[in-house]
Amino acid sequence: MSTSPLVRCLLVLFLGVLIGCTDHEHAPAVPVSSAPVAPVTGDTLVEGTIGEASTLIPLLASDSSSHAVAGQIYNGLVKYDKNLNLVGDLAESFQVSADGLTITFHLRTGVKWHDGAPFSSHDVLYTYRVTIDPKTPTAYAEDFKQVKQITAPDSSTVQVTYGAPFAPALASWGMQILPAHLLEGKDITTSTLARKPVGTGPYRFKEWVAGQKIVLVANQDYFEGRPFIDRYLYRIIPDSSTMYMELKAAAIDLMGLTPVQYARQTTTASFTNRFNKFRYPSSTYLYMGYNLRHPLFGDKRIRQAMTAAINKDELIQGVLFGMGQKSHGPIVPGRWAYNPAVRDIAYDPGHARELLAQAGWHEKNSEGILVKGGKPFSITILTNQGNQQRLMTAQIIQQRLRFVGIDVKIRIVEWAAFLKEFVNKGNFEVVLLAWQISQDPDMYDIWHSSKTKPGELNFIGYANPEVDRLLVAGRSTFDPEQRMRAYFRIQEILADEQPYTFLYVPDALPVVSSRIRGVEAAPAGLGHNQIRWFVPKNEQLYVP
Repeated sequence: MSTSPLVRCLLVLFLGVLIGCTDHEHAPAVPVSSAPVAPVTGDTLVEGTIGEASTLIPLLASDSSSHAVAGQIYNGLVKYDKNLNLVGDLAESFQVSADGLTITFHLRTGVKWHDGAPFSSHDVLYTYRVTIDPKTPTAYAEDFKQVKQITAPDSSTVQVTYGAPFAPALASWGMQILPAHLLEGKDITTSTLARKPVGTGPYRFKEWVAGQKIVLVANQDYFEGRPFIDRYLYRIIPDSSTMYMELKAAAIDLMGLTPVQYARQTTTASFTNRFNKFRYPSSTYLYMGYNLRHPLFGDKRIRQAMTAAINKDELIQGVLFGMGQKSHGPIVPGRWAYNPAVRDIAYDPGHARELLAQAGWHEKNSEGILVKGGKPFSITILTNQGNQQRLMTAQIIQQRLRFVGIDVKIRIVEWAAFLKEFVNKGNFEVVLLAWQISQDPDMYDIWHSSKTKPGELNFIGYANPEVDRLLVAGRSTFDPEQRMRAYFRIQEILADEQPYTFLYVPDALPVVSSRIRGVEAAPAGLGHNQIRWFVPKNEQLYVP
């Protein structure tokens, strides 16, 4: 799942999913020369993805699988560059007024939607209006409700004015802009663009075969220059082990490795000659979220006890092979708003038992499970199918909680059903999930008590008046010190109340076929220059 639209990540054992491509299942690896090669067009990049997109209208999506695909199809007014600086995207340039309350965007001219219609300021106004429309079921309206006035003096200029300081204002315009000529006056929730999107981005939509693949083709008229790679294909492979087999068989080119795959299965010369591995700190934290509407988790001593019963170091070594770090809160280490002084609840099974006893759970049945009022302490941890790392984490947690008298069952659910039937409906006790966070520390949509409606991001039902006030304070000033004080205090409160058990921040471990040239690691990750990736002609595997 993702926290904002700025955010940007896997089954069949045959190659018939690639319509119009040559079979390469038994093709030998092509030797890679270290000499520079001039970029050329052609070929297909195949990425493995565990989860299937839910919708390709980004305004309506709250999952990373949907945003990953939509990010190839749409653009925002701004984006982050390789060094995580905000730069123009559909906006060629922008100016922020001295008081920070007005942003003037100068839009690129000559940009066309994938159907040939011209892009203009009217599309920006439509996107703003449909986002704040109460009838639009989106988790992203709050940022745009801060706008006091938005005008379009002409077709290539948009001016946005805020009534008060709003720190994430500029970054919020990374929201993907939607085509007004296809959506205006219609119900966005029933639009065919959910399955057949039309954007301005580097790739155009071609095909979506449910449960198998989404196929995109290069936008020949892209304003930054057409991508060198002709096709971008997402293969939906809901199992990381199967995906890795497909990678080794050259049936996919790009995936995220699991720690065991990175550390133990990808070190041979035959692998390193064919693939390039990368490792860097991610912007993601894994957490165990408690449904605070459930009577059991209304008592923070229960939540604190469950955290105290979990050995995070064991998870980092046993699941991540040391490739990650402990998480203490909703901001990852290394960010300017991260509070290093937060006191995490240490692993202490004895303390966990004391807290449980204080909450009335001190008797055990014949199986060693805590009992209260004749009812055993039994819960279900819910997580998504295909993510071996989360399953291993859940299994270790299951054993640790059993050690203090809590019976834990683990339920694995297919991704789309996981979101639709359980998370969005609040139909769970405990979820094991991850957030990929944006560069700005604003987390209003996840933690504010007003964001608990179905489909919104505070799906655990967290409510704390002081946190509400601090969330508003943190986004309502441009003063970095004031913002830091607000976010430091939020982290202290969450560390005490434990609405989540914050588990760990894994390292990102992407792997890319070595036939893909131009891949460049940077603070923004690998995808910042994706349109410049290419495959030399003699190494291209997919021929129309």
